[in-house]
Amino acid sequence: MRRRRAVIGLVLVAVAGLSACTPEPEAVVEVTVAGELGFAPELTFDVPLTVTEASVEVIAEGTGPELVEGEAVLVDFYAESGADRSLIGETFSSEPKPYLLSAEALGLDLYEGLRGQRVGSRVLQLVPGADGAASTVAVFDVLPTRAWGEAVEPREGQPTVELASNGAPTITLPAGEPPAAAVVQPLLRGDGPQVTAGQIVTVQYTGVLWADGAVFDTSWGPGKLPTSFPIGVGSVIEGWDTGLVEQTVGSQVLLVIPPALGYGGEHELADQTLVFVVDILAASGGPEVG
Repeated sequence: MRRRRAVIGLVLVAVAGLSACTPEPEAVVEVTVAGELGFAPELTFDVPLTVTEASVEVIAEGTGPELVEGEAVLVDFYAESGADRSLIGETFSSEPKPYLLSAEALGLDLYEGLRGQRVGSRVLQLVPGADGAASTVAVFDVLPTRAWGEAVEPREGQPTVELASNGAPTITLPAGEPPAAAVVQPLLRGDGPQVTAGQIVTVQYTGVLWADGAVFDTSWGPGKLPTSFPIGVGSVIEGWDTGLVEQTVGSQVLLVIPPALGYGGEHELADQTLVFVVDILAASGGPEVG
């Protein structure tokens, strides 16, 4: 188990003979953060914890891609009250939260703490209470915003995919008619847990039309964020339900979806064959989690 003590604040030593106007020493705020990345941390601190100034400290430095200004950042967080260590909120038992890496989206202090960090970092934030409210102790784990699995050799005759530096896919379609049956082709095979029906999955995706290759929907691009939704329970089109269940977290999956498994009904794309590239970033909840 990883254990890290974060000491926040300055220690000012009182020296005999100093004038009466010498300021009082500032109290040292000690918070111990234990637990492995990817799991809810265990926080230890004396209560009541009084924080007079917001601060951020990196508990563990990540080795993944560096966060980019204005682009998506995906985090799990865990927060306790400084008054009595009661839980304020957490995402480790639900889906992670996406934000843009900006002061407006994150608040100035957390933004400054995350800027320049890498995926895989764990960050501790202390926030003073406002108007007599209790201080807050929060931990943020920075998660990937793109698939990270091992490359899989694609089958011949399928759409091809090229990735930008940030992971955004460009899909090129082969000549000819679309396949009559659905195609599920992992392009990267992740090392995370297998997705099960009833879970909430967090993904990045791009969808194009087989007819002309036009992008009709995407989570990539300026101001866009990863999205989360239930899988395998009819909340999305059938081609996603059947194609993503049993894939592993960290995978990138190519889906070719015929009209019968697409939007259907009176949707404007009801008669179109759809092509998606989906990065599976996280999967949480579901019947096996309890």
